[in-house]
Amino acid sequence: MTKEYRAAPLNYRLLQYLLLPLLLASCNTTTGLFEEKDSAPEQTVDPATIKDAVPREDFITRAGNKNPYTVLGKTYHLLPTSKGYKEEGVASWYGTKFHGRPTANGEPYSLYGMTAAHRTLPIPAYVKVTNMANNQTAIVRVNDRGPFHSERIIDLSYAAAVKLGYAEQGTARVLIEVIDPKSHDSAVAESENTQSYILQVGAFKSLQAAAKLRAELILGTHQAVTIPVAKPGGYYRVQLGPLNSMDEVKQVSEQLLEFNISQPRIIAQ
Repeated sequence: MTKEYRAAPLNYRLLQYLLLPLLLASCNTTTGLFEEKDSAPEQTVDPATIKDAVPREDFITRAGNKNPYTVLGKTYHLLPTSKGYKEEGVASWYGTKFHGRPTANGEPYSLYGMTAAHRTLPIPAYVKVTNMANNQTAIVRVNDRGPFHSERIIDLSYAAAVKLGYAEQGTARVLIEVIDPKSHDSAVAESENTQSYILQVGAFKSLQAAAKLRAELILGTHQAVTIPVAKPGGYYRVQLGPLNSMDEVKQVSEQLLEFNISQPRIIAQ
């Protein structure tokens, strides 16, 4: 009985490096894969619309994790774990030339996705990338191998490069830090829990009027009420808080109705 099998998807990025020595040995100029230059898409991408990859607990599978592997005569050994990994160096990006082609783990590459290629991190992994020149950050999912240039440490999708502000330059010095999905979820929750709010309940030209309202509110709400220092010729603003949740904001806002204050301005901190 003949056994059926399915061929593994071809990784074009690895293929071009594996074939390079043969092509160089047989002719003076490269052809085929190497004739096609990589480029940005004709349609521009608005950085404001690009959302980070969302870290989640993915299983490490055999796909994309051949260990060790050799490219251009150099052998690479994968890291046993991505936990705590941090590195600073040069990032590049890849675009239309590889759009739609399989990545190292078989997933199709999208230049509009938030993905990346790394030589030795286990696939998949999530990393935070910071552009050292402008402090812009992006979170990407590593699902490919590369870049196979000694001066570069990571290859980002075109969209990620746009988000980080270096798509036009081609490369940028970056800091990459692996994200633990569990810790990331906890940090997001903690950030949300530490959000606080100020209620601005009045603005007066007269300090005396502002102080009068402040005294009434302290007595009636038992909340901290402040009057920030006003600029010369400005208003004296009466602010109540900080309050630790929107539930508390709602509760105090109901109390303020007793003082004929129906629409306090909510200021998030």
